[in-house]
Amino acid sequence: MQSDQYNYIPILMQAILAIGFVVGTIIISGKLGPKRTSEVKDKNFECGIESVGNARVPFSVKYFLVAILFVLFDVEVIFLYPWAVNFKELGIEGMLKMIVFMSLLLVGFFYIIKKKALEWE
Repeated sequence: MQSDQYNYIPILMQAILAIGFVVGTIIISGKLGPKRTSEVKDKNFECGIESVGNARVPFSVKYFLVAILFVLFDVEVIFLYPWAVNFKELGIEGMLKMIVFMSLLLVGFFYIIKKKALEWE
């Protein structure tokens, strides 16, 4: 074995350990876990509220639109942190690039406000 291949042994050991732990946990829980079932135990339960009705009720598209917009603007705000940390090193060029970035962000924000994407009915 070459010396470069020896560097991969810890990674291989960690992968084997992780896979072994998962497989071992699944096998042990299947053998040692309780096997009593009842109507009450098999009932759907979420957040302390009993489930009522069909789970296949369609959601409003507005819900998904707001979720996507939240993720979009959240990710864009994440780009502000490295810029703020390196503000002095970036100089005026970094400032101009951030002004362009923020103006595009504001254009998108005003667009979704104009389209009334954030208003609930």
